[in-house]
Amino acid sequence: MPNLILFNGKLHTQDEGFPNASAIALRDGQILAVGTDAEMLVLANAKTEKIDLQGRRVLPGLTDAHIHFYEWALLLLGLTLDDVRSLDEVQNRVREAAIAAKPGEWIVGQGWNQDSWDQPKMPDKTDLDAIAPDNPVILWRKDLHLAWVNSRALEAAGINVSTPDPNMGVIQRDEKGAPNGLLNELAINLVRAVMPVASDALLDAAMRKTMTRLHKLGITGVHDFRIMGGEDGPPALRAWQRLRNTNTLKLRAWVLLPGELLDYAVALGLYTGMGDDLLRIGGIKLFSDGATGPRTSWMLEPYEDGGLGMPLTPMSEMAEKIVKAEAAGIRTTIHAIGDRAIRELLDVYSEVLEKDSDAGGSRPRHRIEHMQHSHPDDLTRLAPLGLVASVQPLHLPEDMDMVNAALGERARWTYAFRDLLDAGTTLAFGSDCPVVSPNPFLGIQAAVTRQRDDGTPAEGWYPFQRLTVAEAVWGYTMGAAQAIGQDARQGSLSPGKLADLVVLEDDIFTIPALKIGKTKVHMTIFNGDVVYKR
Repeated sequence: MPNLILFNGKLHTQDEGFPNASAIALRDGQILAVGTDAEMLVLANAKTEKIDLQGRRVLPGLTDAHIHFYEWALLLLGLTLDDVRSLDEVQNRVREAAIAAKPGEWIVGQGWNQDSWDQPKMPDKTDLDAIAPDNPVILWRKDLHLAWVNSRALEAAGINVSTPDPNMGVIQRDEKGAPNGLLNELAINLVRAVMPVASDALLDAAMRKTMTRLHKLGITGVHDFRIMGGEDGPPALRAWQRLRNTNTLKLRAWVLLPGELLDYAVALGLYTGMGDDLLRIGGIKLFSDGATGPRTSWMLEPYEDGGLGMPLTPMSEMAEKIVKAEAAGIRTTIHAIGDRAIRELLDVYSEVLEKDSDAGGSRPRHRIEHMQHSHPDDLTRLAPLGLVASVQPLHLPEDMDMVNAALGERARWTYAFRDLLDAGTTLAFGSDCPVVSPNPFLGIQAAVTRQRDDGTPAEGWYPFQRLTVAEAVWGYTMGAAQAIGQDARQGSLSPGKLADLVVLEDDIFTIPALKIGKTKVHMTIFNGDVVYKR
């Protein structure tokens, strides 16, 4: 008999066997049955809890297929700068933090974007030195590929005029060759290496609090990615394990390993999917290039303002890692934003997967993360190779002006969701939080409208790439499940699958598309239990 029955709803099951279901019965963390109110209510006994949904829309539990959960939980302990509109505002917040901090205590923040300031200009260390002379400061740009630090932080990391650029990183310098306080890509890790580590108790509390934020958004699963560098791999996985072992893990966590640790993962016998329905080992995260904002994404043709970006991992090394990972049953998830990075990566996958064609259905399903700027000739190449396009729709409204300025007419092939889907590519949707909000309804709205909240551009930004609401929901549910080989357990409201679902206050299939982002969650159910109710 079921523990819980929800009835009088509108279920978007994504299961062709139950297209018009209005009720669902749950038992012991699984979906027992789906059907009409009468069919489900007759299953109840005296101990069964029954909830009248009052006509509300029900979706499968949503998964964020690309989130930096561990890092986000830590950053939420510091300054949030995504809403600032000037350099002065940033300085005021840092000044306030410095007044409250002890001498020598680190000030950490994230989210600034000089392109959105009232007077856009790239800052440097002098903008922080006077307001926080006694505290090292590090502020990540919104894309996490650039950090802005003060002189105290540079001194703590031992970065000076004679410090060479690290592999896959750039220390920006002034006209005299001295570090100016801006660090690109893996140069950031020179500072991260000397920052204090959060205690287990503080980290666990931060992660539990962050989980509740996601429950309010209807999110029941995450694919947790590491920021560049292998330092956060072990503490992140240990934190997830502590939550699992104390029965406080209320998300289905698919935890990625840093690419730098591949040899250790292989030597220890780790493999993709290892774990249980709460916590599993994902794949390894590798980087082929940077980001468009700081012009480090690797392009086939120069940006409108010059430069081709930069590769981060040589493709010969990438091929070696893919071969080694595949042999060990480990999925590769590779960051690729520029069209050259994507093309070079597709060439590598084509060569590697053709050589290993005997693996067939036993091979792990590899993923390209972001897939931002594509050459049109490459959009049909993923599906035949079985590659997943892991994309983040909410970048689109925030990036369109920047991309227009950077690429001109080539912007028509940026975030080419429709072309990828029509080519048979599996799309898995995520947020890239804390780069942008983790709100999946904002992501659905962006994929459907390709507009800003104010309705501009009027017809959408390259509107031929728009998706339907159902297709966008699929990306956060079945697409995300297929991307990790868990579509037999997650992604639809089907008997036998895990009991994760979200009840909405608004029906996203009938309200105006530009209101989808304001959708409120009425209830989130994880593993058969109500973990959030509005």
